[in-house]
Amino acid sequence: MKTVKCVVWDLDNTLWNGTLLEGDDVQVTAEARHLLELLDSRGILQAVASKNDHDHAWAKLEQLGVADYFVAARIGWSVKSESVRQIAEELRFAESTIAFIDDQPAERAEVEYHRPDVRCYDAARIPELGALPDLTPPVVTADSRNRRGMYRAAARRDSAREEHTGPDADFVRSLDLVMRIEHATEEHLLRVEELTLRTSQMNATGVHYSLEALRALLDDPAHRVLVVSMADRFGPHGAVGVVLMEVGGPAWHLKLLATSCRVVAFGAGAVLLRWLDDQAARAGAHILADFRRTERNRMMEIAYRFSGFTDDDCACRAALGFAGDGLQRLHLVTAEQPPPDTMTLEAPEPAGTAR
Repeated sequence: MKTVKCVVWDLDNTLWNGTLLEGDDVQVTAEARHLLELLDSRGILQAVASKNDHDHAWAKLEQLGVADYFVAARIGWSVKSESVRQIAEELRFAESTIAFIDDQPAERAEVEYHRPDVRCYDAARIPELGALPDLTPPVVTADSRNRRGMYRAAARRDSAREEHTGPDADFVRSLDLVMRIEHATEEHLLRVEELTLRTSQMNATGVHYSLEALRALLDDPAHRVLVVSMADRFGPHGAVGVVLMEVGGPAWHLKLLATSCRVVAFGAGAVLLRWLDDQAARAGAHILADFRRTERNRMMEIAYRFSGFTDDDCACRAALGFAGDGLQRLHLVTAEQPPPDTMTLEAPEPAGTAR
């Protein structure tokens, strides 16, 4: 079963003790506050679905110092199943990754009936929920711990995009984007492994690299493991890409390029490919890029083709031998490239030099 990505909380007699509209002096219970903090530290987002007056309830959440934990809220008089559906849609999460906590059996039953993929928990179980495997991600990275901040930044970014009336390129420039490319370290490896596992549409081969395999590449002087992160005026995007590449010789071997789908609209893949093109050209090398077509990575193939990669033969192919295992090796005759005009690029020394 998938790990929960978002926990949706009821308020009265769930997050806090008492009923707000009945004038109770409600307080967040110690157990609920502990679970809020624990889930947040694990990168699990949290939201509210409550039958209450919105302004009154939200003011109380702010007064109690917990409003910032919630990235979405449906507070009003809609049925809970519809509130949960809207939250899942807003966050772009499958309902199978949503959990719902409520003290009322009738409310849980209504959600279970209309949203059968949502996991429902009795509020009486709050003290034990933090120990459930469903709420314990196998990996917690630095990006995971900052997930709430990244979602808030994304919401502000999306709002700005909706208000923008000019060309998309002008909007991208207005973001003051910064892309940082750096050599991966041990601290990056959990996130790099996660990117190779979870990225599908913008993954050139669909191959998952384990931590052991990544460590072996880090220790190999012929290989480069590069991690790509982005940020803009709204906040961080976090680590959004990984490059696994063998350098040296007449052709650099690009074994894996994967980028998060959430930065496709900003041209991140194209900027990264142009940088690799430029670095290889300065080293006097071509690039041979592994590509394996999957059901979902058509966008990655388009990015390669648009950047000039072809199936053309070249003498440099002989050095790598037969690809096999359904792999294509796309070839690029490299050329020095100008810096991007839509973002600032912070990159290490040329990728082919010593670390």
